[in-house]
Amino acid sequence: MSGGKRVGIILGSISDIEQAKKAGAILKELEIPFEVTIASAHRTPEDVKNYSEKAMDRDIGVIIAVAGLSAALPGVIAAHTLLPVIGVPVSAGSLGGIDALLSITQMPPGIPVSSVGIDNGRNGALLAARILAISDKTISVRLVEYMEKQSEKVIRSRQEIEDLPPAPANAF
Repeated sequence: MSGGKRVGIILGSISDIEQAKKAGAILKELEIPFEVTIASAHRTPEDVKNYSEKAMDRDIGVIIAVAGLSAALPGVIAAHTLLPVIGVPVSAGSLGGIDALLSITQMPPGIPVSSVGIDNGRNGALLAARILAISDKTISVRLVEYMEKQSEKVIRSRQEIEDLPPAPANAF
């Protein structure tokens, strides 16, 4: 793992752990150090505040906040740090994550929070990596390699088309 900035992943509750695992898999592949914790905007607000305020001094470069339902966590974190905060809405409750998505994206002026799609911890990690890559050439190179692998995977999948007329090779 690189010795640069780390990614902090905060879960609103243990029920959000699958999104941390998805994000962690991407961060491991890109060799970006990260840590995971649980802190609730409603049940442990002082922990959220303290983590957010101390993160920059601990070499955290980006915070991924995973939350469902009211999804207050990303906004509370953003209120206590200058670091970029990426919200990952979780499909919890009767609205399937739409409530969390809207809560994360509808922050008041002055409290910016980015958001990825519902249950998309992988994109949360990729966005965090892109942010870190701005100032870390090693991460930038790894991201380019990752993207090339993704392209190759799509191109190879064209060979799997069966029983349908394929586009000719010169179409690309």
